[in-house]
Amino acid sequence: MTTENNVSNSNDTQDQEANALQEAEFRKVVDALHENGLKALRFKFEEEQVDGQVLNHEVYGPIFTFKIETRDGGKYATGFFFRELLNTFQNNDDPALWMSSFFFDLMSEGVKDKLLPMPPQSEDEAKALIDNTIVPYCANMIREEFPDEQVYVDLDLHEEHGPVLEAGFTAVTDGNNICALPLHVLIAHYLLNRDPAEPIIQGLYRIREEHGLA
Repeated sequence: MTTENNVSNSNDTQDQEANALQEAEFRKVVDALHENGLKALRFKFEEEQVDGQVLNHEVYGPIFTFKIETRDGGKYATGFFFRELLNTFQNNDDPALWMSSFFFDLMSEGVKDKLLPMPPQSEDEAKALIDNTIVPYCANMIREEFPDEQVYVDLDLHEEHGPVLEAGFTAVTDGNNICALPLHVLIAHYLLNRDPAEPIIQGLYRIREEHGLA
């Protein structure tokens, strides 16, 4: 019995050490991404002030937010998810150009300050944000992107992911013909000053490619 306890305790210790090592390695990756993000933006915005921080989201994990303050006092902020930032620095030939493009888009809107929106503070505020802002915006952008197509856009309830916004081409009736994103993902994009319609539009383009549509 004593021997079995010693083996069990030893295994527990090894598991704890392995977990601690994995967490330490993951933290190194997070810190490296944050530093590389700052360097990339400072390379593109040499004469501006660039700051950033890492937030730990309970659903999405690390989220990297960056802020640029221009010489004329303009302030712009946006954020990136861990996986997309990791993929960008691993596979994109010009991560600085990709990251800076989001800030150039914000600056092109003609608004001097574009900081991160205030998150909804209640379910009613979240529902109003979805119904009055995010869903109408996504529907308009999707239909503008495909003006010559009959595009289906509607809310639905997914068995696994909960409320989703789904879109598809009415002309495509077989196979994978609908792109759907959970509403919480769209809200996350909106709160990071990212275009919530973009991931759905990208999904629709993939559907077109799969079905051989021009």
